[in-house]
Amino acid sequence: MSKSDAFENDLIKLIFTNADAANIGDATGVRGSTAAGSLYFSLHTADPGEAGNQSTSEAAYTGYARKGLARNGTNFTVSGNQVTLAANLDFDACTAGTATVTHFGIGTANSGAGKLLYSGTVTPNINVSNGVTPRLTTSTTVTED
Repeated sequence: MSKSDAFENDLIKLIFTNADAANIGDATGVRGSTAAGSLYFSLHTADPGEAGNQSTSEAAYTGYARKGLARNGTNFTVSGNQVTLAANLDFDACTAGTATVTHFGIGTANSGAGKLLYSGTVTPNINVSNGVTPRLTTSTTVTED
């Protein structure tokens, strides 16, 4: 069973830009949050998978921390059933250690296990070492399908 394209678009707008998904239940539908809050991006050294959480295979180089972005149309661009970053997202520079970043995650917590909402591949992989600042670019895409 699948969702319609229209509902996929409504759902991704609700999650990433806090826009109401109209006409579910009544005309007002599923409403965005009163306080939109943020989504937290994480970097991973392997696919966290559907059973994973935000800390599953999470990068652990010195200097690493998740990055929060407010749920709004300024930080995210939604077109069809896809969302992309509106601007590059830079993580803190590595000050020690190494990691090969293969995946990114988007979740609800700024640290700890947290609920992982989406994950995807990082192409090309990012080889992190001292002085490297990992970056997710505006080609970073999440598709609701």
